[in-house]
Amino acid sequence: MAMRMVTVWLPDWPVVAAGFDGSVPAAVMAANRVVARTAAAAAEGVVIGQRRRQAQRRCPEIELVDHDPARDAREFESVVRAVAEVSPRLDVIEPGWVSMAARGPSKYFGGDVAVAEHLQRVITEAGVMAGVQASAGVGVADGRFSSSVAARLSVRRAGPVVVEPNQSPAFCAPLPIGWLQTLGESDPEMIDLFTRLGLRRLGDLAALDPADVLGRFGHPGVHAHRLAAGVDVRPSSTTDPAPERRLDQVLDDPVAQASAVVFVAKQLADELAQSLAATGRVCTRLVVELETEHGERSERSWYRSAGMNAQAMVERVRWQLDAWVNLPRGSEQEITGGVALIRLTPDEVRADVGSQLGLWGGQSEADRQAARTIARLTTITSDEAVTVPVWNGGRLPADRYRWVPASNVDLDRRVRAVSSAGTGSGPSGPWPGTLPAPSPSTVFADPHPAEVLDNVGQPVQVSGRGVVSAPPARFRLMAGDETSGWRPGRVRGIASWAGPWPIDERWWEPDGHRRLARFQVVTEDSDGGQRGYLVVAEHRQWWVAALYD
Repeated sequence: MAMRMVTVWLPDWPVVAAGFDGSVPAAVMAANRVVARTAAAAAEGVVIGQRRRQAQRRCPEIELVDHDPARDAREFESVVRAVAEVSPRLDVIEPGWVSMAARGPSKYFGGDVAVAEHLQRVITEAGVMAGVQASAGVGVADGRFSSSVAARLSVRRAGPVVVEPNQSPAFCAPLPIGWLQTLGESDPEMIDLFTRLGLRRLGDLAALDPADVLGRFGHPGVHAHRLAAGVDVRPSSTTDPAPERRLDQVLDDPVAQASAVVFVAKQLADELAQSLAATGRVCTRLVVELETEHGERSERSWYRSAGMNAQAMVERVRWQLDAWVNLPRGSEQEITGGVALIRLTPDEVRADVGSQLGLWGGQSEADRQAARTIARLTTITSDEAVTVPVWNGGRLPADRYRWVPASNVDLDRRVRAVSSAGTGSGPSGPWPGTLPAPSPSTVFADPHPAEVLDNVGQPVQVSGRGVVSAPPARFRLMAGDETSGWRPGRVRGIASWAGPWPIDERWWEPDGHRRLARFQVVTEDSDGGQRGYLVVAEHRQWWVAALYD
C-alpha cells in the first residue's frame, strides 16, 4: 500500500523568486524557452515552453530574465522553513516543490483536509513576511505522484485537493498521459510514443499487463505504468539511515567561504556516487547536513526520482549553503561562524536501471552547459549577435550548416533545419553524392587556391565526364595560413588520392549552377607525416576546400 503523502507546489516559482509582481508581465527564460511567467504575462498569451520571440510577439512589453536555480533555492528557503514547522521531515524536490509524509501532520491537525488548509495559510503568511506573493497548491493522496498531481490541480481549483485513501488509481485514470512528462517522470519521446499508440490517458497505460509493458518499453515504461496505476514505487522513508552509509568531513579549520565548502562537498559527492555505482545503485534522497563551529546546523532532505549524480548532489549543497548564508540578520538560524562539518547521507537508494540514449549517444552535460552559456550571451548582447550552426544540407562541407540567430533555435534539443532546397532533409536525410565519413576537421570559409600536378609537372585536368588527364602526383598550395600549416608555393608529393566525385547541381538556375569535381588527397611531409586535403576542381582551377587532421 502506498504511503499517504502531502505535496506543496508553488506555480511559476522562478518568476516569483525573481521579484516580479503578478500584475507585471514578466517571464523567466531557460535555453530560449519560457519556464515561468506572471499572471499578467499569461493573460497576454505567454505559455510555458514558448520561445523567446513568440513570447515577445504575444506581449511586446514583457520583461525577460535568465533562469537562476540558485536564486530560486535561496528565496524558497523561507517557505521551506515555514513548512518544516508543520513537519520537520520533508523532501525538497526542487525550488517551489516539497513533499512529506501525511501520517504525522494529519493526526496532529485532525485530518488530511485540515493539514492541507493549514499549509496554505502558513505558506501565504511566509510569503508576506518574505515580501513575495506566492500562491500555493496543496494535494494529499496515496503516493508522491498522485499527491503532486493533486497539488497542481489545487492551484486551478483554488483550494486543497484531497484524494481519499485507496482512490489514487481512480483519481489518476482519467488524467492525460502528459502528466508523466509534466512531473518529470517520463521523457517527451516516451510520452509521444504512448500517444501514438493510443494510450492517451493514465488509465489506458495502467490497464496494460506489466509484463507486456516491460517487454515493449523496458524499465522506463514499467516505471510510468506503476505511477499511472497510482502506485508509488519509492515511498517516503522516515527511518534514520545506517551510520555506515554516511559520508562526512570534519574541518579542523572552519571555513567561511562558500567555494571552499562546495569543494569539500564535491569530494564527498564523488566518493558517494562512485560507491553507489559500484553496487549498481543510485541515490534518490540525499540528506545534507552542515554545522558551524558555534553549533548552528542546517539539515535538508533533497529528493529526485531519477536519481542524483555527483554534480546534482553538489548543486544541492550549494543551494542549501547559499540559502543558509543569506538568512536575514538576527534570525534564530543565522550563521555566525565558519562551517566545521559537512555530511552527506544517502537516505534512499534504488537500483540504477540506467537510461537508454540514442544509438550514437545523447545530450550530455556539456551540451546543456553550452546551451545555458549561449542563452546567457544572448541576453547580454542581443538576439542577432549570437549565432549557432544548424543543419542545412549539401554535398560540400561548407554547405552543410548555416548560422542562424540563437534566439531562433531550440537550444535544449537537437535541431533539424529545413534544407535550402526545401526538401526538409536533416542530418539523416538523403543527400546523394555527399562525401562519406569521416568529415573534415577544418572547413575553409574561403577555399585556398592550389595546383595539382602529374609526374612530369603538368597540371591535372578533369573533363566534363569526370575523367582525369593523368594521376595526381604532386600538390602545391598557392596561398596558405597557420591553419593549413604550409608555406605557399612548396611542392609536396601525393602519397594517395581518391576521386573524382563530380557534382552538377542546380543546372536549372543560371546563377546557382555549379559543376565541379572533388578529390581527397594525402600528402607526405618532410618529417614523414601525412596530411589529408579535400581539393576541388572548378572552372579549370584547383581549390583546397577542407583539411583532414
